[in-house]
Amino acid sequence: MRPALVLVLPKTSYRQEDLIEAAARAGAEVILASDRCHVLAQDWSAGALPIELTRPAEAAAALAQAVAQRRPAAILGVDEQSALVAAHASAMLGLPHNPVESLEATRNKAAARERLARAGLPSPWFEVVPRDLSGAPLDEFCARARFPCVVKPLVLSGSRGVIRADDAAGLRAALARTAALLRSPQISVRRDPLLAQLLVEGFLPGPEIALEGLLTRGSLRVLALFDKPDPLDGPYFEETLYVTPSRHPPALQDAAARMVEDAARALGLVDGPVHAELRLTPAGPRVLEIAARSIGGLCGRVLRFGVGISLEDLVVRHALARGRVGPGEGAEIPPPPREEAAAGVLMLPIRRGGILREVRGLEAARAVPGITSVTISAHTDEEIVPLPEGASYLGFVFARGPSPEQVEAALREAGSRLEAVVSPRLDVAAFAQAQSEVVG
Repeated sequence: MRPALVLVLPKTSYRQEDLIEAAARAGAEVILASDRCHVLAQDWSAGALPIELTRPAEAAAALAQAVAQRRPAAILGVDEQSALVAAHASAMLGLPHNPVESLEATRNKAAARERLARAGLPSPWFEVVPRDLSGAPLDEFCARARFPCVVKPLVLSGSRGVIRADDAAGLRAALARTAALLRSPQISVRRDPLLAQLLVEGFLPGPEIALEGLLTRGSLRVLALFDKPDPLDGPYFEETLYVTPSRHPPALQDAAARMVEDAARALGLVDGPVHAELRLTPAGPRVLEIAARSIGGLCGRVLRFGVGISLEDLVVRHALARGRVGPGEGAEIPPPPREEAAAGVLMLPIRRGGILREVRGLEAARAVPGITSVTISAHTDEEIVPLPEGASYLGFVFARGPSPEQVEAALREAGSRLEAVVSPRLDVAAFAQAQSEVVG
């Protein structure tokens, strides 16, 4: 009998096809749960169980009731919200899972900072402030803040709403801009109480890296360590290049892995994929964030293990194995090592907002030696928004080669050949006003 795997897929996920294909390769029966409208979207969401991810406990209860008779081996989420729903539902069904309170901490940047600090892990100074801070309290906060610092929403991901401030005036502007984003209809519809607060923390200098790993009973196995060659010093923190293997000294890489394992332990994470972001400061590695999921977007496609095994294959197989083996039973089968070739991904940033008309230079970019694929994920004739308000990328460029240097050069060359053609978004209110003035 095939094991059943429940995939909790938010409507904004890029990864549905890769995960569904990985589950099929693992011989699993796939049960989909999604907040995507099955009436408007007749592709992967057809037949999916409808759930409301903005209410994790309620969504989990409905999901657990719907799938209980099918006795799933595991429930897997792909981002902070869906992973939380998966943990709640797993607890209700008696399936292995990370503690719900640990998932709550990973999706709440302030709670994560507090746990890391309590565990004695080196952290920047931080303070939680009301979103709509004003008047004397705002003046007092700006007077005691240390600079440079970074303003962050508690719950958004992908550097959305994250802004650096170098002085009191910059801090006021950053707080106002991030607060406006959280009040926008697109965000406020979540009705998440964490949207009422902001995190302000000290800016950590140094290059960024990202670690991809799997936890088994609290023990971390590093799958890949990515360098981020572009400096991420603000004022916004738009990620672009990921290249592996890392070119940092092995001792520094080992220190980063130990820091991630300690951070996972401090957060209470014990099993499954983790994606961590770190700064390599002059004083050593420092954790920026750690999530109980694998890398987002289409970036997972850059990784291959053994002979043609994808990151999604590893995550799915790990989840299914966890569901078949009780706590303390059996032996871990280690994942195969990452392929020897260097690899990387360029996340194409949105430089200018407006209506996307076309992306030029695709064939020229694909012709660059070392480039394996170019995928444009944004749709023509839809609005695209740059950071810090935006939530997505234009697309992804992938490369492989003998060395990280060659991969990085190929990605930069391919990126330079691409051009997004964008027209201004029509301001309906301004247009109506102009028309009324003409008529008048």
